[in-house]
Amino acid sequence: MPSSTISDRYSLEPSPITQRVQYATEKFSRREQWNAYIAFLVINDVVMLLLAYGISYWIRFGLALPIFKADANSSVIPYIKVVAMLIPIWLIALLVYDLYDRNILLGGTAEYSRVFHVSILGLIATLLIDFLVMGLDLARGWLLMAMVFTFLFVTLGRFWLRRGVYSLRRRGFFTSNALIVGANEEGFVMAEQLSKWQTSGLNLLGFVDDKMDVGEKATANLTNLGKFSQLEEIINQYKVEELVLAAGELPHDILVDVFKEYGTGTEVNIKLSSGLFGIITNGLEVTQMAFVPLIRVNKMRFTRIENLLKLCLDYAISFSILLLGWPLFLAIALAVKFDSPGGIIHKRTVMGLNGNKFQAYKFRTMYENGDEILEQYPDLKEELAQTHKLKEDPRVTRVGNLLRKSSLDELPQLFNVIKRDMSLVGPRMISPQEMEHFGKWGMNLLTVKPGLTGLWQVSGRSDTTYDERVQLDMYYIRNWTIWSDIFLLWKTIPAVIKRSGAY
Repeated sequence: MPSSTISDRYSLEPSPITQRVQYATEKFSRREQWNAYIAFLVINDVVMLLLAYGISYWIRFGLALPIFKADANSSVIPYIKVVAMLIPIWLIALLVYDLYDRNILLGGTAEYSRVFHVSILGLIATLLIDFLVMGLDLARGWLLMAMVFTFLFVTLGRFWLRRGVYSLRRRGFFTSNALIVGANEEGFVMAEQLSKWQTSGLNLLGFVDDKMDVGEKATANLTNLGKFSQLEEIINQYKVEELVLAAGELPHDILVDVFKEYGTGTEVNIKLSSGLFGIITNGLEVTQMAFVPLIRVNKMRFTRIENLLKLCLDYAISFSILLLGWPLFLAIALAVKFDSPGGIIHKRTVMGLNGNKFQAYKFRTMYENGDEILEQYPDLKEELAQTHKLKEDPRVTRVGNLLRKSSLDELPQLFNVIKRDMSLVGPRMISPQEMEHFGKWGMNLLTVKPGLTGLWQVSGRSDTTYDERVQLDMYYIRNWTIWSDIFLLWKTIPAVIKRSGAY
């Protein structure tokens, strides 16, 4: 693409994070940083595998637990030989599954999902070695524990290494300078989301677009650095390594020019925004008709196997909580009953899967004449209509206030989970009246069941703005995996304990 001089008209003042990125790259090049991380990953994987296999052997033979048979081969030598053969197999499998590829690492739960697949391959490899090569009749208890522990230990090691990289990213390491090509609504949304995550690995410098003047403010923190024709000079001047294309509204010829110039090189990476696919969160598949590649939109977000995994997780945890927690349910019910006149359970009509409405259960937290009480506070009534939440709600009872702050009022929704109206993890429940606030995103919200907890629950809850809640819901739907559900359930515990945003 042709270049022109921009430095004499506008020069970007380096931000603190840009200065840290510059310092980090002067100390160690980006390639050196990533090579070091990959080396640490390999060391982590080997150490964690050895620990997993060793602890499995110790539990199986060292503890003499009654659940294990005493006649199994307990000699440590055969197990050492098997492990010595398994470690290289594991490393090759991790490599094949792209678990040393920087495009897979440090983002989302896909990395952990792939480790789980490799752990299954590790079990199969162990059985093949035992049966075809050595015939050692290895203890079945050791085999099963080895599969579980290898997954847990390797995942845990990678989890903490990732935390270390996130800390280093705040100091400028493992972070690349990035531009958003296209100062449009799609680009503004991306800029807002990416700017909030200091651990994303992208240091957004600004926009490039013909519709704005050079140096003109595009968002609160970012400016337009130049025109499309000046892209090459901007990249060289600011040492840009990532181009994020807001493709939905970019001219076709600009997209073609950018791909021609940077699509095959190694110095600059191109990331394409989802455009229409950012609105459609259903699963998408590439199919061929008469040798023409077409993208098919699935009717449902989850596949059958994904629905089965989600259902198993929902039932296992819901039934466990109900069986163990019934005394707590009884105590709360009595407290609600004696605190104020009215029923124990409040039923609220909300939107469910495919637009089907259902009654969501909660312990009653308000006075029965709550609407009459709210009429006395016109300012609060208007705030409620806009945000659907009140921080200081005069309708809430004393017990209700405690239940809300501890989130215990939502426990009866476990029965909604068992009835399959809801899931343990999902988007936030909304009433039919709230659908209009979702605008173009509304078509996606009803492709999955609402959740008792979710990304919104662990991200500040009521302290987030309504638009932020919508974006969090869309992110969850678009990026769902069973591992993200498990992660969010785990993150819910400290969120509830801290009570942040709970009212």
